[in-house]
Amino acid sequence: MTDKAELTTFSGSCHCGAVKFEVDSFTEVEVEDCNCSVCSKFGFLHLIVPASRFRLLTELANLTEYRFNTGVARHLFCATCGAKPFYYPRSNPDGVDINVRCLDIKPPVINIVPFDGQNWEANAASLAHKSKE
Repeated sequence: MTDKAELTTFSGSCHCGAVKFEVDSFTEVEVEDCNCSVCSKFGFLHLIVPASRFRLLTELANLTEYRFNTGVARHLFCATCGAKPFYYPRSNPDGVDINVRCLDIKPPVINIVPFDGQNWEANAASLAHKSKE
């Protein structure tokens, strides 16, 4: 899909700006639109990257955490405005899942693909490659 030479740094934040981050990603990305209960309620579009390509620029104290079901995924929200700009997914424990909608400037090409998160156990393995270097 993309060439490694296209790796670019994108800045992102929550709605109020209390949570800021940077992510190194490609200028053409594939993101998942998950139909599970939590993702569909928050409108999260998943850009999964290796943890080494993510940098949190603000204090962890600006975030609050929510865990459910197995308790493995760490869903993080801005403690001030409630936005969910990123989280640490169960599907990719070596990665970070960025809400592409929270990037200040988006990659020029965003390919949105459906992901059947309502049947997560049957489909999660299809995401494993996304957090590899």
